[in-house]
Amino acid sequence: MLTVERLTKRYGSAVAVDDITFTARPGRVTGFLGPNGAGKSTTMRMMVGLTWPTAGAATVLGRRFTDLPNPGREVGVLLDASAQHAGRTGREILTLAAQTMGLPASRVQEMLAKVSLTDIEAQRRVRDYSLGMRQRLGIATALIGDPQVLILDEPANGLDPAGIRWMRDLLRSYADRGGTVLLSSHLLHEIEVIADDLVVIGHGRIVAQGTKADLLASTGTLVQTRDGATLTTALDSAGTTYTGHGVRGATGITTLRVDADPEHVGQHAARAGVALLELRPAEGAGLEEMFLELTAQTQREGAVA
Repeated sequence: MLTVERLTKRYGSAVAVDDITFTARPGRVTGFLGPNGAGKSTTMRMMVGLTWPTAGAATVLGRRFTDLPNPGREVGVLLDASAQHAGRTGREILTLAAQTMGLPASRVQEMLAKVSLTDIEAQRRVRDYSLGMRQRLGIATALIGDPQVLILDEPANGLDPAGIRWMRDLLRSYADRGGTVLLSSHLLHEIEVIADDLVVIGHGRIVAQGTKADLLASTGTLVQTRDGATLTTALDSAGTTYTGHGVRGATGITTLRVDADPEHVGQHAARAGVALLELRPAEGAGLEEMFLELTAQTQREGAVA
């Protein structure tokens, strides 16, 4: 378990992280989201002892990271894939990690195979790696100690679509075996696919947290019908707000996003005699809509995360 309790970081009069509290639980992937400058990376650095908090604490398995006798055996960390010795080969970096943690040399080859780095690539110096290859090497380094907790900041950055799918499957299987994953990413679709829980921050403060299902349920309901006029009249009579997404071509299908749960919408549609073509929680674009709404006051122009 990874626990953050009232974690705060100030730089003079500027507050980078402001009294945040949350828990990442075993067997689950926790997505950690926020606009650029929201405090995600600072929070993760405090978790692993690279930045000292002004107040509060983060504990891994009940202890501060700096108090763990062999941290790499309990916590796998990837905060910056480019922060690796450019003059060493991938194999050398993993070998040093294994030796530092007291692991057998066989773990190096196991990790190279796990992250799909070939023997030829492993013999190349990191300065010649693409960003995607550095990400794979960083993930291998995080996993080499077979830790119970993973803390990963933007691990999909630089990966191609196949690599992103590979990483998603890797982290899902890790969590399914009982591991704890805290994952920061600007790829909202990937977070929506893999995460069980979400923590959203803006201006250093938590603006929302909970299970993905609960948070996305708050984005409302998506409904489609060929009788849009009757449905909107029924919703207006019930005092239910909605947003129209227009009519789909000659088919005359009206799509609405309704600020209510599917049961509420279905009941009023049935009373009005409206046939519905689709009725579901608005999860298709739900995470993006929720994220933008929650962080609207903290966005930099053009930034998504």
